[in-house]
Amino acid sequence: MRVTLNRANDKVHFVASNSEGNTIHMDGSPAVGGEGAGFRPMELVLAAIAGCASMDLVPILTKQRQRLDSVSIVVTGDRADAVPAPFASIKIHYDLTGEIDRDKARRAIELSIFKYCSVGAMLTDVDVRYSFSINGEPAGPPVGRA
Repeated sequence: MRVTLNRANDKVHFVASNSEGNTIHMDGSPAVGGEGAGFRPMELVLAAIAGCASMDLVPILTKQRQRLDSVSIVVTGDRADAVPAPFASIKIHYDLTGEIDRDKARRAIELSIFKYCSVGAMLTDVDVRYSFSINGEPAGPPVGRA
């Protein structure tokens, strides 16, 4: 696995590319000279845990014979008040639609985040919690590592 990062302007806008030629733009906040031309690095961490867990969630639900019509995820992170400022907590909320059993969805989400997601495995010092809804109905309060 390899990613290349190149500076895109005379400030702090960078473009990362992978070996397949896909790109992601990163930029800093205005406080450090950024211009809002891309994700901030810590936003990419939130996107990474959501993407990593979701790539496992879909096949798990399929194996459970659940009909997943759509999934939308909102991830929020609270950072420590320090320098550096790592995440102290991350909350992941899944909005699932389809014919999905609540217990099977809960198990699939737990497995996807806490067992199979390599990004989640790196965030061992972070309080990671999830919640979910099925067809717009909340499925309970946020849950953390079992």
